[in-house]
Amino acid sequence: MEAINTVEEFNEVINSEEPVIVKFFADWCPDCKRMNMFIGDVMDEFNNYKWYEVNSDEVNGLAEKYEVMGIPSILIFKNGEKLAHQHSAYTKSPESVTEFLHQQLA
Repeated sequence: MEAINTVEEFNEVINSEEPVIVKFFADWCPDCKRMNMFIGDVMDEFNNYKWYEVNSDEVNGLAEKYEVMGIPSILIFKNGEKLAHQHSAYTKSPESVTEFLHQQLA
């Protein structure tokens, strides 16, 4: 998973013509650490997509702009548009994240 460190980088990534998957997280977040234990398997299943991550504490303004109220959150972007958003309450298991991605990327 590639880190996005600036708003400019983020804008470049989300303008992809192919869907991209972006995880919003923070270092202090226990649920984010839990997600890190299983996200590798999910990424393997969806390895035909590019995966990115944004530390919402380090890249200011993005979480607010894209209505990321809780972390971790998984967002899907294409051509600069947010196509889908899985909020933190629904990202607690590999099954829930996989199901979300299947629904949105099918």
